[in-house]
Amino acid sequence: MKRNFLPTGEQQAVIEAALRVGDLKVKAFAGAGKTSTLQLVAEHLSERRGLYLAFNRDIASSAARRFPPHVGARTMHSLAWASVSPSLRSRVNLQGEPPHELAARYGLGPLEVRTVTGRAVEIAPFEIGRMIADGLDRFCRSADIEPATQHIVVDEKIDEAVAAQLRIFLLPYVVRLWKEGVAARAMGAISPDVLLKLWALTEPRIEADFILFDEAQDSDGVMLSVLGRQRHAQIIYVGDPYQQIYEWRGAVNAMAQIDAPECALTESFRFGATFAALASRLLALLGEDTPIRGQDAIGSIMVEDAALVPPVDAILCRKNVTAIWQFAAGLEAGHRPAIRMSPAEILAYADGADRLLAGQRAFRPAAFSLFETWSDAQTFARSAFGQDLQPVVRIVDELGTGYLRALAQHATMEGAPDYVISTVHRAKGLEWKRVRVANDFRLRGADGSPMPDEDELRLLYVAVTRAQHVLDISGLRDELLRIFSLRR
Repeated sequence: MKRNFLPTGEQQAVIEAALRVGDLKVKAFAGAGKTSTLQLVAEHLSERRGLYLAFNRDIASSAARRFPPHVGARTMHSLAWASVSPSLRSRVNLQGEPPHELAARYGLGPLEVRTVTGRAVEIAPFEIGRMIADGLDRFCRSADIEPATQHIVVDEKIDEAVAAQLRIFLLPYVVRLWKEGVAARAMGAISPDVLLKLWALTEPRIEADFILFDEAQDSDGVMLSVLGRQRHAQIIYVGDPYQQIYEWRGAVNAMAQIDAPECALTESFRFGATFAALASRLLALLGEDTPIRGQDAIGSIMVEDAALVPPVDAILCRKNVTAIWQFAAGLEAGHRPAIRMSPAEILAYADGADRLLAGQRAFRPAAFSLFETWSDAQTFARSAFGQDLQPVVRIVDELGTGYLRALAQHATMEGAPDYVISTVHRAKGLEWKRVRVANDFRLRGADGSPMPDEDELRLLYVAVTRAQHVLDISGLRDELLRIFSLRR
């Protein structure tokens, strides 16, 4: 279907660059109309076979309805699924080996480590097995040929020097798990990421003349390696390098790695000049010289006074535990909030707290995995390293785990909610008319420096660019002023 609008100057520049039949990367700021721009590009390449690559099936399905017939819409995982053997596909549906059984099969017992607070704790076999399996999946999402220590993620509560030794110790087991999975007669379960890696290692050819790779900033190494081999096709990478917030799952910033001519979409159609100015100041802290331009016709109101409590459509938080706290506060105030979190995720905190209160180890949620008693969780939450855990610890201490279970029941509430509560990670790609940003961001560096780490600034940029008309940053106002003053 043809678009019924004229392209902006920046969109026209992207179209003209794409018509030169070479690889291209498009830096598109928040709300800058990247999908519309990709549709325009597709329409101008109507004589060629195209493929739009999305990160999940929902986006791919939506794109299939919006793009012209000569452009398919898929995920890279779906390409891999369609190309591998039925026997390999069948292994994805098998029940995976429980982490504690994996550790037992490898003869791994408990390990004693030191935490960042100097306390000796024991890592249970369940946690060890989980680290090995997670290390394999992270390797599979990389461009590397063999597993390496950087693929093994260690709980942030463990001392850094000890964590480095732990990675070296666990690496041979990650290598062993990989070799078991790819053995010629292997029959055990594999994850979708293992399937994708096995497909990528065959150096597949994607049958398309041009590929539109959306959300490129969140791609991982294995995806980039597959696209890098498509010499026969024109690749148009589109993304916002400052919305790269998935380092924790192995994402790499493709926009910085791709060697191709670059165009930019800097005009946001989501909000007005006020929000654009705030977003531009955050980007300046990340080294971006080009500001975002908002729409003069869109009214955007910034709320900076904590005494004002405007109605909102969404409350965005950095951490799951803050989202749970906000959900509880909303219910106590007589509101009807919704939370973008499953009841099972909330119940995991209740179950884990109950186990710790009974003097037993808790392996879910991961935030509790290194504690041996509830007292350990309380002590850590009071430390400088554990402030992220405070909301859920406070709920358990003041109201009990039964209260958390009641919250889980409310998470399935039917009917239209008054507003939505979400983490920023789950809000990515979404927008609301009125947004409040919670004050749980780490606005000082992990090393204690006055400037936040870059990953935190990117997360905050994503949060403040979800709003269209009202943005409540009152809880962050003083810290933002402090940070902005440091750049002068």
